[in-house]
Amino acid sequence: MNQREQKECVMLAAGLSSRMGKWKMMMPWGAGTILDSALSSALSFCDRVVLVTGHRSDELAAYYENHPAIEILFNPDYHDGMFSSVQRGCAAVQGRRFFLALGDMPEVGIDVYRALWSCTDEHSCIIPRYNLGKGHPILLPRGAIDVIQRATEGSTLKDVIKELQTSIISVTEQGIHWDIDTPEQYAQLAGRL
Repeated sequence: MNQREQKECVMLAAGLSSRMGKWKMMMPWGAGTILDSALSSALSFCDRVVLVTGHRSDELAAYYENHPAIEILFNPDYHDGMFSSVQRGCAAVQGRRFFLALGDMPEVGIDVYRALWSCTDEHSCIIPRYNLGKGHPILLPRGAIDVIQRATEGSTLKDVIKELQTSIISVTEQGIHWDIDTPEQYAQLAGRL
């Protein structure tokens, strides 16, 4: 494999945060926000992040517009659900494989990205596992883009993954399970950390 291959990540940040009751991407987390933390982790390993926006996209575009490694990509169909953002983000991928990450997962560290990338199987979907449970981000081969783009209406990422070869990689970070969807989860995880 070419060691100079660009490492790309598609990060989803388009949702309405309806279960949270307020917009979660810019909620405080550590020294910044939930999305800041998720992006920082991705950029600690990746050369480029395609940030897929939707709800309040103008605010995210203004906030991150000067970051040279972040490409803002608006999904006009974000009301149709997360999979529409997956489809939109994948269209911007340039390399042979790419990470797919969630903007509401602030505790995924560089070691997860490193472990997934170290898997030499370029034709499978690589999924992290911690303590018998699978999580995010995942590493997808370029061939997954065709499957994603031709998926029928109502499809989900899980449906797409079922059509792909998969490899499971054990990691040591519990953060692959910690997405923040509700006020209770936010309070619990913030208190834990």
